[in-house]
Amino acid sequence: MWPKSRIAGVPAFDTTDAAQLLQGMRLARAALKRGELVVIPTDTVYGIAAEAFAAPAVQRLLDAKGRDRTAPPPVLVPGLPTLDALAEVVPDEVRALVGEFWPGGLTVILRARSTLDWDLGETRGTVALRMPRHPIALELLAETGPLAVSSANKTGQPAATTAAEAEAQLGDAIEVYLEAGPSAEWYAPEHQRSGSTIVDATALEHPDGKLTIVRHGVIPDEEIIRVVGAERCG
Repeated sequence: MWPKSRIAGVPAFDTTDAAQLLQGMRLARAALKRGELVVIPTDTVYGIAAEAFAAPAVQRLLDAKGRDRTAPPPVLVPGLPTLDALAEVVPDEVRALVGEFWPGGLTVILRARSTLDWDLGETRGTVALRMPRHPIALELLAETGPLAVSSANKTGQPAATTAAEAEAQLGDAIEVYLEAGPSAEWYAPEHQRSGSTIVDATALEHPDGKLTIVRHGVIPDEEIIRVVGAERCG
């Protein structure tokens, strides 16, 4: 069992223990509402979570990682309805992809709705969306709504596969740590430090546009091509 506090003043909770789970989730929700950062388990690697619609919280996330605004964080969502709420257009190929791979390790870049009142950084009008497969992440998202989430590590350092690894890099920049065991338990060991596969689907709005695989991750390229079709992949 992970101790409740590894750094003085920074709560850390083992979510495999029922009592710690209840307290940790309560404190995590409260911290996010205040604009603080929380480390959460996802189905790929651990992530730093922030309230997506609170610009100071998103900036705090970028600062914790040592990133500037040119590297905006993805947004995790609790379900398919949120995809339509946040994206201006959802092409049929994207609906096929998320039907196949959500919840799971697929991040899709789409044009964000112009009416959204948020500031994720220099997104150029796009948003990267993913529905994770991890039950702790999904439970938190169901209660908070969309969260800006980036891998729980300093830029240039290995992605954290446990909350303890995240804590070693991020320390008291995080308000609450939620531990749920090594991420290799959720995906095969060969994917232990792999993030999600990222695809840019913005060009699919156009008849001759093609989807681009931006980052190779836990979902193989051939699986993306199988669903979308080779003629729609660039």
